Amino acid sequence: MSTFLDNLYKNQSTVYKYFIYILSTVLIVFFFPKGGKFKYEFQKGKPWQYDNYYAPVDFSIKKSDDDIEKEKAAIKNRQIPYYSYDKEIAKGVYGAYASEFKRLIDGLSEVPANKDKLYDVGENILNVLYEKGVSNDAAIKSTSNSINLIRNNEEIRINSNQLFTKEDLDSVINVVLKRNNVSNLEKEYQRLLFEIVEPNVFQDRELSKKVLEDAYSKLSYTRGTVDQGKLIIAKGEVVESENYKILSSLKSEYESELWTSNNYYFILFGYSVLVALVLMMLLLFLKKYRKDIYKNNTKVTFIFFNILIMVFVTTLVVKYNEAYVFVVPLCILPLILKTFFDARLGLFVHVLAVLILGFVVPNSFEYVFLQIITGIVTILTVSELYKRANLFISVGQIILIYIVAYFAFHIIHEGNLDNVQWLVFGLFLLNGMITLFVQPLIYIYEKVFGLVSDVSLLELSDTNSRLLKELSNKAPGTFHHSLQVANLAEAAANEIGANAMLVRVGALYHDIGKMNNPTYFTENQITNVNPHDELAPIDSAKIIIDHVIGGIELARKNNLPDRIIDFIRVHHGTTLVYYFYKKQLEIDGEVNEKDFRYPGPTPFSKETAILMMADSIEAASKSLKNPTFLIIDEFVNKIISGQMNANQFLNANITFKEIEAIKKVMKQKLTNIYHLRVEYPE
Repeated sequence: MSTFLDNLYKNQSTVYKYFIYILSTVLIVFFFPKGGKFKYEFQKGKPWQYDNYYAPVDFSIKKSDDDIEKEKAAIKNRQIPYYSYDKEIAKGVYGAYASEFKRLIDGLSEVPANKDKLYDVGENILNVLYEKGVSNDAAIKSTSNSINLIRNNEEIRINSNQLFTKEDLDSVINVVLKRNNVSNLEKEYQRLLFEIVEPNVFQDRELSKKVLEDAYSKLSYTRGTVDQGKLIIAKGEVVESENYKILSSLKSEYESELWTSNNYYFILFGYSVLVALVLMMLLLFLKKYRKDIYKNNTKVTFIFFNILIMVFVTTLVVKYNEAYVFVVPLCILPLILKTFFDARLGLFVHVLAVLILGFVVPNSFEYVFLQIITGIVTILTVSELYKRANLFISVGQIILIYIVAYFAFHIIHEGNLDNVQWLVFGLFLLNGMITLFVQPLIYIYEKVFGLVSDVSLLELSDTNSRLLKELSNKAPGTFHHSLQVANLAEAAANEIGANAMLVRVGALYHDIGKMNNPTYFTENQITNVNPHDELAPIDSAKIIIDHVIGGIELARKNNLPDRIIDFIRVHHGTTLVYYFYKKQLEIDGEVNEKDFRYPGPTPFSKETAILMMADSIEAASKSLKNPTFLIIDEFVNKIISGQMNANQFLNANITFKEIEAIKKVMKQKLTNIYHLRVEYPE
């Protein structure tokens, strides 16, 4: 058991990668929609590429969503609304009329002789109004449509014009009063009836909704059936509107029938194998071509996490409404990976993620084609993301590619530009708008995963930052030396295609440890007094070597990223503090070389190797007296050859050709620094 635990501990990094690999596979398969996959791919407007296809089973031809929506709209337009008649309100109005009429008569100076007739006239007006009812909806009379009136639990079909509203009171009163020759009391009746008449016919929305739903339930979602064995489509025949509907219906039937309890685990196993293969390709790519990333579990986790996020968001959108699938900003994935790693890895991961999503989305060929093309455009166009304009330009190009490709596919499917769904262009624009949020997302990832982007490097390169300001105050000579090294290193990085921004920032901070003892370094000595004169060479060497350790501690204290701390750690590699080593050798004769050697490690990348060369050349160039072209040429060759002979670049992944290019740049820069000119003959 102890042996097993020891092996597990020794291989914990590999075990963790296996764990992430298996967990990612399980989660992706879990995110997938539950359903089988039709074994034939087909697209409207393209030829059927397989053999003659006959119906494997009896199945129904399903109507399209548009057809169903049109039929539902037609049913809704034909529906006759329901209104209910409230007889209790009518009774209340008649009761109110009796009391209000008595008050009206009592208010007259002389009681009319035909009082009973006048009462009957008012009651007659109410009879006219409430025979069909009084509605509270003034617009109902303008429609002239039939309505269903529910009165005494009986449904009556009437025209909406037969109902009255309070606005109709004047005309009804005039007609009835003229009929009974009592038009002189028009104003009194108007005042009386306006106060007591209340609407008693109201739209019954619940009943109308229920009747509409009943009508919907009787709607047929199919348009006929296809018998088993019938030829559906012949080889080479173009998939057109009618057979496209038949094939789509068969595909839907096939996938729903396939996902049964008997087949459930087989289908899950099939999905798992395919997803596992895709993710295995990613691990193999990292192991073979990106070994530094493969060894870093944080970076591996970061890559798998981004794939999972994209798969999760896409499947969520597809489950909600597959029409919105292009809202998901999949181009954020290559953007982020290119920002933190490199373009090739970003494109490779993007393609793998798109292949996985091909199982999820409808019209998988179109989706895969569009997303891979836009991913390539993203990789090719986005550079220097810290420049805001570049991101906007790239997003504009991505949207343009989406639109052009959509037009092309639409023409292939329809043969013309009719029935273009303009909503899709809105989805593409929304996709682009969401892609712009990659900047805050990069910031979040930097804090969560401890990564460094060009945006952060640009912020760190500001010489007015607190730490560099402190360096310029405490060790002005070192600060000036760092600026010169940064310029040399940046030019060399640009020459061989290395990360120039990273090299520059690393150069600016590589000597911050000298702030602890600035006067022990010659560039900061402003007098002829050298404190090393009072120290033993071994003690002087320790102070010089300790500026690396002190720099690392200072960088961690100021929360500098690990990628910058690496430059501090390796900028002297495992070289000797040669001056004090030779001095100690003259005194003792025998010296422990380890006491005069930097702890290392040696440079492990092109960028750290460039810094070592630039640092040594800039520092040693101060000793040049009356430099010429020949002296500078021999000087640069000697410094870099010495580092190569000391095996300082074995782990730096840098070629002889690149080293020669760096030498050439260093010589040109030193020539410019010393203002050398061509010597003209006398």
